[in-house]
Amino acid sequence: MRRILRLALPALACCLPAGAGAAGAAQVSEEAALKAAFVYRFAQFTQWPPPPVKDFTYCLAGSPEMGDALRGLAARQHEFPQVRFMMLTQASQAAGCQLLVLSLLDRQEMLRWQQALSDAPVLIVGDSPEALRSGAVIALAQEPNGLTFRINNTEAKRRGLILSSQVLKLAREVR
Repeated sequence: MRRILRLALPALACCLPAGAGAAGAAQVSEEAALKAAFVYRFAQFTQWPPPPVKDFTYCLAGSPEMGDALRGLAARQHEFPQVRFMMLTQASQAAGCQLLVLSLLDRQEMLRWQQALSDAPVLIVGDSPEALRSGAVIALAQEPNGLTFRINNTEAKRRGLILSSQVLKLAREVR
């Protein structure tokens, strides 16, 4: 658990709006902020296939609460010159994403989004343990001791993504 927190805690500040006081913090739940911190770190520790990514887009399908937390990521320092956030309502909109967070409960809906992307080099992060069985690259899971994640490295490789060994070591499970 300590190793997982070491990955996320430095990034927690990235998820709250700049200059947010108590009112800003209330808009983003602690759980959503922690998940966004993990997503930020996943992006930092993932390598996309050539050509090099110039503009990076975080995308979200599902939970508006998670959207508030992810929106703050676009304002943070990245290695990419242009970083955006997009809230998606249809799977066809996901083609321009480098990282897609699926905050959906229905397994069939998750499968539909993942099938729409085919083998595009998109890092798909599911917001539930079920996401891994539905084809996500990374699945977040809330456990009694805190937030954990599982990785489907076979799916990452199929999409042409390379996940850092540091992230692989911290995962609860790697397939």
